[in-house]
Amino acid sequence: MSTTRHQESDMDRRAFLERGGLLAAGSVAAGMLGTQSRAAGEDKMLQVAMLSGWHAHARGYAEALASMPEVKLTAVWDEDQDRGRGWAGDMEVDFVADVAALLARDDVQAVVCNAPTNRHAELMTAAANAGKHVFTEKVMALTVAECNQISEAVKKAGVKFGISFPYRTRPESLYAGQAVQEGLLGQVTFLRARIAHNAGSAGWLPPHFWDPEQTGGGAMMDLGAHPMYLLRWLGGQPKKISSSFTYMTGHKVEDNAVSVIEFEGGVLGVSETSFMSTNSPYSLELSGTEGSLVVGGPDETVRIRSNKLGKKEWLTPELPKASPSPIRMWVEHVLNDSPMPFGLEEGTQLTELMQYAYEAHKTGCAVEIPTRG
Repeated sequence: MSTTRHQESDMDRRAFLERGGLLAAGSVAAGMLGTQSRAAGEDKMLQVAMLSGWHAHARGYAEALASMPEVKLTAVWDEDQDRGRGWAGDMEVDFVADVAALLARDDVQAVVCNAPTNRHAELMTAAANAGKHVFTEKVMALTVAECNQISEAVKKAGVKFGISFPYRTRPESLYAGQAVQEGLLGQVTFLRARIAHNAGSAGWLPPHFWDPEQTGGGAMMDLGAHPMYLLRWLGGQPKKISSSFTYMTGHKVEDNAVSVIEFEGGVLGVSETSFMSTNSPYSLELSGTEGSLVVGGPDETVRIRSNKLGKKEWLTPELPKASPSPIRMWVEHVLNDSPMPFGLEEGTQLTELMQYAYEAHKTGCAVEIPTRG
């Protein structure tokens, strides 16, 4: 595994975010599915509009789409009209001030939503009702009820949906899932994921990310989505969650956060994130009755020690190839009905964890997570 991809300094991370984010735009293996689809059908073209440049990854998504020969960007809507007009001008596409007018256009077959999180349900429901395919930045919405509203509209309209879970496309994450599925760790007992940077302490977080109404939360809702969806994928059905969030910068949303999740079967998961951590390496740990897997740390390594592998030492496994990016997979899903592993259910699962994590923080008590029907 290359170490240079992940070893950015915190100033590098700031530039990384301003560019839209490689993980968001998803250039990793981006061409793999695209080459296959063009061979299958040269004449397919997807016309896409961008819904808002609010999120820091919006421009990265647009750049990724613009690089795909089978995609044409056609329009921009933005709740901030000055920002939207400027962005549309940069891309040489139309700016449409009224979202209903944009969704009525014949040259808009699909939308990418990067709007404030508290507007996701409204905008994505409207898009689906207008017959448009939908891709969204995480999180899907602020509550499970809002996710259900989006899901109902998407299913009724028969359109395609995808959400951005980029850490699930990485080779080390794919290997972790493989190790669990193959039983290399025995019965999994403990999971931990940490993703953190210093956007809060160094002052480079976009100012509107501190707005509790627009965001619905701080570090956990934004950056903490990555460890949350990784733990949900690896741990299965959650039963209970507790949280401890702090406000070191004095803003109205948290900048330092930990949640502990109890999954069915007794597995414990720890989700850690922060806007206040300089040079904090990505970490993913899995432990079980037959072994342990450790990803990340200062050396960005992947190491496993398992009784199932016949050696009493830490080994460096061969990793699978990265999957195509989420937005690349979504385009293929729309054009060719290819699998989309991050869809309505996965988006709802993430929001479910977030909703109850924030409830646990507010009440100061562990919160039971009801099983959804």
